[in-house]
Amino acid sequence: QVRLVESGGGLVQAGGSLRLSCAASGRIFSPNSMGWYRQAPGKQRELVATITSGGRINYADSVKGRFTISRVNQENTVYLQMNSLKPEDTAVYYCYFGGFRSDWGQGTQVTVSS
Repeated sequence: QVRLVESGGGLVQAGGSLRLSCAASGRIFSPNSMGWYRQAPGKQRELVATITSGGRINYADSVKGRFTISRVNQENTVYLQMNSLKPEDTAVYYCYFGGFRSDWGQGTQVTVSS
């Protein structure tokens, strides 16, 4: 099992920025994928961005050009830099680890006020 510890959520005005971090620990093997999903009230959990240990990146269309995902493999840490935030980005953001199984963080709230 992989343990994921998230940090960096909060309240920001529209147009502002936040940076999320997620550190993984436990039984970690490569190749793997890390990333972020989000879930807004009354909606299904959706992909935000993922990055593989080999550096392949995937973004949701809704965040392209505004969010940047990165990772430090030696530290098993993934980051999400979120710029030009919009009220519709408000959600609980979950860190994701994909290896032999999928593991999830507990989530961090991001609230964007208009």
